[in-house]
Amino acid sequence: MQKSSEAAVLAQQLRILVGRLRRRMQDASSVQGLTAPQASALARLALTEPSSASQLAGAERVRPQSMAKTVAALQEQGLVRREADADDARRQLIYLTAAGRQAAQGARATREEWLAGAFEREFTDAERRVIERALALLERVVEQ
Repeated sequence: MQKSSEAAVLAQQLRILVGRLRRRMQDASSVQGLTAPQASALARLALTEPSSASQLAGAERVRPQSMAKTVAALQEQGLVRREADADDARRQLIYLTAAGRQAAQGARATREEWLAGAFEREFTDAERRVIERALALLERVVEQ
């Protein structure tokens, strides 16, 4: 196999694996009564608060209509609140409530606990060291 072909195969395998891992981690946080899209939107808001529904939709790569439903469900649960944008009255900004911030932190902790448990169950100490080295190598890709 040619080097460029090997790199393309590795890239595809990593992309697929990262997508599967992301979905699995979202599933782990849905235990708290949040759907995967709701947990993801809360996590995104915790990083980029405040945000508009259209900004959230773009960041989450979903249709604006889907994000509007997600935000409405989160608001109904008392996890987010909306306020008019002071600079553009037509636009509404979304903020986490105290309960929303707590839910986002809880979902994050649940995901981290699940992943740490999986590392402990599935890998030996030597395998975890290999993963640690691989993560250091992959870090170079995101720092370019």
